[in-house]
Amino acid sequence: MPASANLFSRVFDDLADRDRLAIEPIDGARISYNDLIAQAGRMANVLVARGVKPGDRVASQTEKSVEALVLYLATVRAGAVYLPLNTAYTLNELAYFIGDAEPSLVVCDPPKADGIAALAAKVGARVETLDANGKGSLSEAAAKASAEFATIPRAGDDLAAILYTSGTTGRSKGAMLTHDNLMSNSLSLVDYWRFTKDDVLIHALPIYHTHGLFVASNVTLLSGASMIFLPKLDPEQIIKLFPRATVLMGVPTFYTRLLQSPNLTKESTAHMRLFVSGSAPLLAETHREWSARTGHAVLERYGMTETNMNTSNPYDGERVPGAVGFPLPGVTVRVTDPDTGNELARDTIGMIEVKGPNVFKGYWRMPEKTEAEFRQDGFFITGDLGKIDPRGYVHIIGRGKDLVISGGFNVYPKEVENEIDAMPGVIESAVIGVPHTDFGEGVTAVVVGDKKTPLDEATVLKALDGRVAKFKMPKRVIFVDDLPRNTMGKVQKNVLRETYKNIYSS
Repeated sequence: MPASANLFSRVFDDLADRDRLAIEPIDGARISYNDLIAQAGRMANVLVARGVKPGDRVASQTEKSVEALVLYLATVRAGAVYLPLNTAYTLNELAYFIGDAEPSLVVCDPPKADGIAALAAKVGARVETLDANGKGSLSEAAAKASAEFATIPRAGDDLAAILYTSGTTGRSKGAMLTHDNLMSNSLSLVDYWRFTKDDVLIHALPIYHTHGLFVASNVTLLSGASMIFLPKLDPEQIIKLFPRATVLMGVPTFYTRLLQSPNLTKESTAHMRLFVSGSAPLLAETHREWSARTGHAVLERYGMTETNMNTSNPYDGERVPGAVGFPLPGVTVRVTDPDTGNELARDTIGMIEVKGPNVFKGYWRMPEKTEAEFRQDGFFITGDLGKIDPRGYVHIIGRGKDLVISGGFNVYPKEVENEIDAMPGVIESAVIGVPHTDFGEGVTAVVVGDKKTPLDEATVLKALDGRVAKFKMPKRVIFVDDLPRNTMGKVQKNVLRETYKNIYSS
C-alpha cells in the first residue's frame, strides 16, 4: 500500500497493467489506465493553477462524461474535496449548496455559467465549464497542461468528498466522506462481488450520486476492470452490450424497463455474471420475474449517502427477494427501539443502525446534527426502519419519516405495499399517511395498475381484508399512472403526502 492514504494513489499506484482498457465511451474511443492517469494529472494541474488547495471544495454540476469522471479523480489527486451536484438542481437550490460548501471552484455546463458565476462570486469561487461531450474551458485548459502531477499526500481521515442528502425533510446536509471511507468500501465490494480485471461493467448510472460515482466507478477502477460508459439508461442499447459485458449496476427502474423488452432472454444475458440493484427498493415481483426471464438472480444491496454500502445479498448463496442481504465485512448492523435505543430481537421492526469504516465523518458544518445522529458507542442512526430475519438477512421496511401512525397504532407502509403489490393487475404501490380528523393519520394507498386488469378501490380493500390488521387497512385507495420518483428512482412519498394532504377534509 502506498505511503499516502490518498484514494487516487491507493487505486492507481499498484496497477500492474496500465495499458489495459479502463473506459470505453459510447463514441467508441478507448481510454487506457495510462490515459486516465495522464488526463487526471493534466486536470489536477489546472485545478492547482486555478487556486485549488488541499482541503478546498471543488463543486461540479456537469452532465455525465469521461471528463466529468476525470474531474473527480483529479480533485482527489490534488488533495481537494469533490462535491458532485445533481444536474437537475435549479439556481435557487445551487445557491444553498454553494453558499454552504464554499467551494473554491465550481464546474458547470456552459449555458449555466452566467447564473452560477453570480453565486460563485459570493463565496469567492472561480467558474470553469464542461459540457456533455467533455468540452469546455476546463478541458481546453487541461489539454495544454502537463500530464505529470505528484499526487498530494492525504491522511485516511481527510475528506475526499461531500455529498448532500436529498433534503426531503428540511435542510440538505453535506455528508463528509473520507479517503478511508471510500477505500474501505470499495475494497470490500471488489472482494464480495468477485470483481477482477476481466470484468466489463455497463455504466449507465449518473455520476453525481454514491451509486454511479463511488460504487460503480471506484470498484471497477480498483479491480483493474473496464467499463462501457453510457450517458443514461437505454434498455435496447444495454441489451445489445450484454455479450461484451459481465456486470450491470442499476436502480430498480433499469430492471423494470429492461423487462419490457422482448429481447431480454436467457440467451441475451448468457455472458453476464452479475446484476446489481440499489438506491431504491426492488420489488420482490421484479426480482422473481427477472430470474424467470434471464436465469439470473438480481443482487440487491443497501447503502446510503452517509455510509456507502452497508449490506449485500451474497454472491454465492440465496439472494432473497425483498431483502438486502447481510452486513458487509467490517460493517455491523443492528435494529433498535427508536425511542430507547435498545437493541431488538430478530424479526422485530425497529431503527437500523450501522457502524464500520464505511460510515461518514459527520455532516458538514453541522456538529449538533452530527452528534444527534450517532449513538455514544459510534453507531450511526440511519433513519431507516427494518428488521433482521432469523437467517441474518436485513430487510428494509421504509424510512422512519414514512411511518404512519393511525389511531395510535404504528403502520409500516412496506407491509401493506407488499400485500397490494402481490395483487393481480398491480404494478406497484405506495402507502402514505395523510392528516385525518379521527385517526391523526389516515392510511392511504396510491396504486399503479397495468390498465388491463379491472381494479378499483373496493377490489383492493376486499383483497386486503384478512391479510392485514384492520388498523393497517387503507382508508382510501387512489389510482395513478405513475408514482413520482427522484432521479435515482426512489418514490417521493413527500410529494404524495403533499398532493393528497386534504383528501380526508374535502
